[in-house]
Amino acid sequence: MTFEDLKPWIHPAVVLAASVALGLLFKFFFVRKMAQLSQRTKTDIDDLIVEAVKRHIPLWFVLGGIVLAVRSSPIDPVHHHEAEQASKVLLILSLSFVAANLLTGMVERTTARAGATFISTSLTRNVLRGVILVVGGLMVLKSFEVPIEPLLTALGVGSLAVALALQPTLSNLFAGMYITLSKTVRIGDYIELENGTQGFVIDIGWRATRLREGANNQVIVPNARLVDMISKNYALPDPQQAVTVPVGVAYDSDLERVEAVALEIAREVQASSPVAVRGFEPAVRFQAFGASSIDFVAVLRVAQAPDKAVLVHDFIKRLKARFDREGIEIPFPQQVVHQAKD
Repeated sequence: MTFEDLKPWIHPAVVLAASVALGLLFKFFFVRKMAQLSQRTKTDIDDLIVEAVKRHIPLWFVLGGIVLAVRSSPIDPVHHHEAEQASKVLLILSLSFVAANLLTGMVERTTARAGATFISTSLTRNVLRGVILVVGGLMVLKSFEVPIEPLLTALGVGSLAVALALQPTLSNLFAGMYITLSKTVRIGDYIELENGTQGFVIDIGWRATRLREGANNQVIVPNARLVDMISKNYALPDPQQAVTVPVGVAYDSDLERVEAVALEIAREVQASSPVAVRGFEPAVRFQAFGASSIDFVAVLRVAQAPDKAVLVHDFIKRLKARFDREGIEIPFPQQVVHQAKD
């Protein structure tokens, strides 16, 4: 192959190489500068735009370079349309991904500021992203002049058979959407299931909801099962929780003194514990004449349910030490036996 044979390809190769170089230059210099400038602004929109497009900019330059290189190359003009059509398809798909990332990011930040958490689940992110990509796919078919209406009709008929075959999967999918939209369970909530499982909600997926127990184990609950379960959400309507600590004292105790001492310790714990709710007034309430003691409860308040054990631990230690100094007895379980005389 001589230089004369390669000469017609030099200009297209230069155009293609220049487009690749410009794309990389734009990404590593211009986009980086734009990211630094966007961090100084008060709005988050520019940050989202830069984050969404920065990975796709080199591809756009390459696609433009391919179109220009093909037009200036000795390739038969009949094939120019094919190259342009392929570049157009890739551009549509790229823009679909950009739109999906940008839209999910905007909705997620907006709902987070409003106090909502449903968009932070993987289910809603994937559903929203899937809808945008499906629209992009339909636009690709439209660019190839493929009739979309018969395809939609076929999908509608076929979806019935798919729904019957994937009934358990779809049941979990729609249950997950119901959980997400109803906000009865949200990311970060501490919940308890009817079987006694407790943990923080870390994600609501298309098939299952994942919990993290206090022992750092992960519990996976199918969404359909979770909807049917009786569950307790400790974060709703307020994460603050009342803490009741049962105590028993001997029958010969001075109950007025017992109440005063227990209330004093409860106030100390409520004021000093880092997990307690500041400003809450504790209470002491006698409840019953037990088998071997007079029973009462001390009522305190904790900021969130998982911290109950810390507050109870602190209160029991302080109350036992104070009862020992005051001579107030916490009796062991006992039985009194009366023996009849002959």
